[in-house]
Amino acid sequence: MSKTIAFIGLGNMGGPMSGNLVKAGHVVQGYDLSEAARRAAETQGVLTFQDLKEAVQGADAIITMLPNGPLVLDVWGQLAEIVPAGTILIDSSTIDVDSAIAAHELLTSKGCLTLDAPVSGGTGGAEAGSLTFMTGGSEAALQSGAPLLEPMAGRVVRCGSPGAGQAAKICNNMLLGISMIGACEAFALGEKLGLEHQALFDVISTSSGQCWSVNTNCPVPGPVPTSPANRAYQPGFAAALMLKDLRLAQQAALSRGAQTPLGAEAAQLYGMYDALDEKGSDFSGIISLLRGAADRASKPS
Repeated sequence: MSKTIAFIGLGNMGGPMSGNLVKAGHVVQGYDLSEAARRAAETQGVLTFQDLKEAVQGADAIITMLPNGPLVLDVWGQLAEIVPAGTILIDSSTIDVDSAIAAHELLTSKGCLTLDAPVSGGTGGAEAGSLTFMTGGSEAALQSGAPLLEPMAGRVVRCGSPGAGQAAKICNNMLLGISMIGACEAFALGEKLGLEHQALFDVISTSSGQCWSVNTNCPVPGPVPTSPANRAYQPGFAAALMLKDLRLAQQAALSRGAQTPLGAEAAQLYGMYDALDEKGSDFSGIISLLRGAADRASKPS
């Protein structure tokens, strides 16, 4: 059944996501501060507005895709003042767990249904409509929200109560950051030992070291033609976003008393990579930092 959906945040992810909702037959009313983002969304059939209140007028559902927790809380706070009870609100931003829980409370207290539903799959998944949504919220909210997510999704997973979607996202991406550093270390060491990239890939990708960071997003050019390494590390999944997620994971670990030493080290290394002005490159490009560190360590003092 066609719905009127307000989509707040029409950037690299939100733009194509909103376009897939249009393709599914929904009326999408979009809002973004960026005129360029609004114009790009319009080419996909999204009706855009320059005012938040206008964008959500008459909407059956509202989806937000925003950069950080404070902005989500600000927008959801504004929405709490204007949307009617019974509206379903879904936040697909990647933010800290405590902000996600606070956002739920802002709208459930007004009689709305709410989901935190961060995504995995990057810009390619957003364009293809194959994202994985990790959801937190009530069963009733998921039943109401799942049909709206399906045109954008390859999979929708209920992770638990409010905030659980964000918790699952940062746990997954912490592991991804750690595994990519491990993959980069293995290939950097292999280079020093005289191994060809393809030979090492053929071993790792079919042995106990196999992982997404090698088999799908291999950090060296050649073995996986679709990996960012073959296009000068254009993302993909930007290193700045990996650093953001690793820092969110460390914030969560500190607040809950969890021990994540490898996650902490990964955050430090991606912070160093970010300081080299590489934030816009794919996160697999961190292999250049590791090669440099090895070269400096091997030089006599």
